[in-house]
Amino acid sequence: MRHRTAAAHAMSTADPELAAPPTLPQIFRAFTKVGLTSFGGGLSGWMMREFVQHRRWMSESDFLSGLALAQSFPGVNVVNLAIWIGFRLRGGPGALLGGLGITVPPMIVAIGAAALFASMAQSQGLHVAMAGVAAAAVGVSLQTGLRAARRALVGWVPAAIMGVTFAAIFLLRLPLLWVVGAMAPLSIGIAYSRLRRQGRQP
Repeated sequence: MRHRTAAAHAMSTADPELAAPPTLPQIFRAFTKVGLTSFGGGLSGWMMREFVQHRRWMSESDFLSGLALAQSFPGVNVVNLAIWIGFRLRGGPGALLGGLGITVPPMIVAIGAAALFASMAQSQGLHVAMAGVAAAAVGVSLQTGLRAARRALVGWVPAAIMGVTFAAIFLLRLPLLWVVGAMAPLSIGIAYSRLRRQGRQP
């Protein structure tokens, strides 16, 4: 592809540490790899490892911004994130191939694995193995969460919002939709106010 999206070009010129923007086939292959090699969940953490730390296609701050958006939109978070990353790298075609790469190849494998699992459902060893994979996936997700928290904690107000949100959902078990609906506008308003005070009004 000879043409770059404006976003990809801006990203490549703004941060010299980033690699050159990928081609569309590279985007599809990368998301296929992530989808086929991430077992038991933890896809967002695996994406950050692949696209930020390994391939250097985007900065960590860009990735975490996309992760926040993906979790705010309806639908499957990792698919939303794949679409956002693809769009960030190559516009509409990149978004399409990102979404297809993260869903279609793993779906084909999952159908075959489901048929195999159904025939081995009574195997105790299989259930133990799946529990181990799930534990590893939790660790990957936790790593991503800690990185995002480190970026978000820029003062006592964001820390308080994070603490209240965690307590409301995890401890008080309040409905997620109501908690996010109340805390997200508050957090956005505080961030906007801070940007205006710093003379960086968008």
